[in-house]
Amino acid sequence: MTTQRIGFLIWPSTKALTLALAEEVLRVAQKVHPEVVYELSFLQAEAPGEEEWRLPGEPWAGKLEGCQRLFLLADEPPAAVGSSLASALKQLVRSGCVVGGLSAGVYPLAQLGLLDGYRAAVHWRWQDDFAERFPKVIATSHLFDWDRDRLTACGGMSVIDLLLAVLARDHGAELAGAVSEELVVERIREGGERQRIPLQNRLGSSHPKLTQAVLLMEANIEEPLTTDEIAQHVCVSRRQLERIFKQYLNRVPSQYYLELRLNKARQMLMQTSKSIIQIGLSCGFSSGPHFSSAYRNFFGATPREDRNQRRSSSPFELSSVPAERG
Repeated sequence: MTTQRIGFLIWPSTKALTLALAEEVLRVAQKVHPEVVYELSFLQAEAPGEEEWRLPGEPWAGKLEGCQRLFLLADEPPAAVGSSLASALKQLVRSGCVVGGLSAGVYPLAQLGLLDGYRAAVHWRWQDDFAERFPKVIATSHLFDWDRDRLTACGGMSVIDLLLAVLARDHGAELAGAVSEELVVERIREGGERQRIPLQNRLGSSHPKLTQAVLLMEANIEEPLTTDEIAQHVCVSRRQLERIFKQYLNRVPSQYYLELRLNKARQMLMQTSKSIIQIGLSCGFSSGPHFSSAYRNFFGATPREDRNQRRSSSPFELSSVPAERG
């Protein structure tokens, strides 16, 4: 029986939920598998103000040592890290500790140069700011990233996803699956899945007709509408609709709609056991060859090739997904 020592370094902005999600995954792992032992410690990076949450933990005492993994937690980007804490964190990394940032906990790691050259999952709200401030970090819109000895999660429920990946790496996919069932997690999400960004932010526009048109497309994946039908529903002419899409999305409505359906198909390929033909039909393609051709033209691989490649590189065994035949 091996004890894993995991520390949580908490900034005052941290929401109770962020810490609770991370802690609960590890607590449940020990409950469902008694041979799994995690020794958890909680440290305050800064003294909280009078009106802020009083989360668990003692003020850090000038040294950070003894942890095999240390997670930095914040839910708003902290100001500059103090020199003493900065030195302690860098020393901890030099000693071989794996470090991670949850939610805005990526900021102090980036400020200290500890994410230079690494992939880091950054919440969509901060991506522009983060990329501008830390150009040496490979900021992604993934749910979480595990890049060598750096772990980052964008925040919210992705904290559970990252900690389940930690369990899978430490003790196997079976334990991660058991914990997800105990927590009534619908499914184990891979780190490379993209954050669901609000429609207005995804479009980069608040144009009401554009928003209405895209919402119609998203609601009619299996039986796609024609461009004329969409224009009629949103009360503009076809030519007006095409101008709006060209102005804000640099593509015509039919092209955007096709990309939307193909991205939905790819999501289903990776997350369900449905056959390729079933997925193609449910995403509005009239036949298997039509679906395969469109998919290859957009993603550079056929649906079968893409599914097999993603399965082989996944840290989790999708045992419930049967192999394709033929």
